Amino acid sequence: MKVLVAMSGGVDSSVAAAELIGQGHEVVGVTMRLWGGDSDTGCCSVSDVDDARRVAQQLGIDHLVFNFSDDFNTHVVAPYVQAHVDGITPNPCIECNRHLKFDRLSERARVLGFDAVATGHHAQVSRGDDGVYRLTRGRDELKDQSYVVYMLDQTELAYTMFPVGHMTKAQVRDRAVALGLRTATKPDSQDVCFISRTGGRETFLGNRIEFRKAAVVTSDGQTAGAVDALELVTIGQRRGLGLPGGGPKQFVVDVDTPNARVVIGSEDQLMRTGLAVNSVMWANIAPTLGQKVLVQSSAHGTAVLASVESVGGANLVLQFDVAQRRIAPGQSIVCYDETNNFVLGGGIADAINPSNN
Repeated sequence: MKVLVAMSGGVDSSVAAAELIGQGHEVVGVTMRLWGGDSDTGCCSVSDVDDARRVAQQLGIDHLVFNFSDDFNTHVVAPYVQAHVDGITPNPCIECNRHLKFDRLSERARVLGFDAVATGHHAQVSRGDDGVYRLTRGRDELKDQSYVVYMLDQTELAYTMFPVGHMTKAQVRDRAVALGLRTATKPDSQDVCFISRTGGRETFLGNRIEFRKAAVVTSDGQTAGAVDALELVTIGQRRGLGLPGGGPKQFVVDVDTPNARVVIGSEDQLMRTGLAVNSVMWANIAPTLGQKVLVQSSAHGTAVLASVESVGGANLVLQFDVAQRRIAPGQSIVCYDETNNFVLGGGIADAINPSNN
């Protein structure tokens, strides 16, 4: 097959390209130029593009560069900024996967006549005897990235390859060393690519929006402190709330954006048994009412058991078997089958609070 490999300049995508070559595929590498601003983290720096190009040279394959910076700003950066204005905690890396890697890139690959797109994600795609494609967890539990690619439907799963999903991270690095790839010992990207280490989130947002001061209040309306930037506060936060020292631990249990208030409470007040999810997408078919699913709310979080309380269209309500800390609105919620092996689908945590019995 003719495969277009997204090469970010990291070791995983480098080995992904090498694995496909070894399998006899016709491979072309591509690096997406996404962020044009300052970057000293993530996978958008000039050095990352250069690393990808040099690895392609080592492997003897063509290397392309696609400029998707306008799409990146429209679908990732601008919504990231607006989410903070609206009191929502965004997940930009997932939106980049959704709109760039598995939409814009796949669209371009199809136009250019490629049979598949491949990335270095630690996830796996399998096809059952019934012809249904499934997105399953990567072999390396600590590096599994099925959570961040949950949005893939049957069409995209059929068109997508994850060549290192069956490998542990150690095996990936060993393979890179054996091949003499320049990315063999390169550290993994950990941060949002457009947020620099020197400036951080506060500087990035402060250059784009005007921060609002907000009162910190208890659940019964008593003033307890103040914050200089409501837009930087998120559910579950403990520090930076202007609270006096001592006393019981207090957490942010709600961000009241219209009234510029941060509501704090005890850990018990932070707990929820229900969760509403919007913008839901299913890999194949939706689960049924009452069906047990495992729910994960962060890239490397622990999946917890829940029941489907209601499902319809792009909306879902889950009821946890054991109460969980409230998940910040805007975070991605991914549902796995009860065996915790494959992705059923997922969506975005809603701001509304469902029943909390």
